Amino acid sequence: MTVHLTQNRSGFGPGLTEITRFGEAQDDTGIGLAVLKIAAGKTYETTADTETAWLLMDGKVTAEVGGRTVEFERTSLFDESSSCVHVATRETVRFTCHSDVEFTVYTVDNQKPFDPCIYMPTDVPNEHRGAGQVGGTCLRFVRTIFDNNNSDPNTEMVLGEVITMPGRWSSYPPHHHPQPEIYHYRFTDPRGFGHAELADDVVRVRQFDTVKIFPPNDHAQCAAPGYGMYYAWVINHLPGNRYTVPEFNDEHIWTTADDAKFWSPKVADE
Repeated sequence: MTVHLTQNRSGFGPGLTEITRFGEAQDDTGIGLAVLKIAAGKTYETTADTETAWLLMDGKVTAEVGGRTVEFERTSLFDESSSCVHVATRETVRFTCHSDVEFTVYTVDNQKPFDPCIYMPTDVPNEHRGAGQVGGTCLRFVRTIFDNNNSDPNTEMVLGEVITMPGRWSSYPPHHHPQPEIYHYRFTDPRGFGHAELADDVVRVRQFDTVKIFPPNDHAQCAAPGYGMYYAWVINHLPGNRYTVPEFNDEHIWTTADDAKFWSPKVADE
């Protein structure tokens, strides 16, 4: 299945490892995804040839872009919010690494100009979504780094993260949208796994997996008990149809009601 990419389960080596590219011959989302690993003490400089975002996964790094210099540090995907650099084509970015550093890198085929943006953890709310929903089974942390609300109209990308609690659901109720999307997964434990729905198909996702999501597929997710599940999500805006909000599956939208009635077991008499 070319929409479920499992070739990196053993991890990523130094340098840039491409996972997807825009313009692929088969199952093209219009989104490029790569992992960039840089050793401590090294400096990495590049000039973007299209719209690009670098999302810090781990490490301590100084970023220089657009006349600004900022220091990022992240030691936990699960307990700390996001740091990200987002630039237009022909913008130069320089990273100086104070430890081993890992980024996920996202690209879309966009040559329009916009000012470079730097997002710090204080800029990215750790939204507790689904609290109390159907008995608390859908609580997840959603971090929308940039979208149509806080990015330049010339951008063509939306980027965020979701933390799924062990044994619970996220991206729920099942939802869809006309824009293609990619999910990239990490777990609190390398033995961790979860399930990703792609309409009626379900795939078992593991550490370092990636899933391509195409319309009109609903794509709810769940994590196995004992394992926290992280996924970065990236969406490609369509010409004349920018992503705003998902459309929930009508059959299951009742679960979002505060007073939703659902079965739960009776407590046996002692």
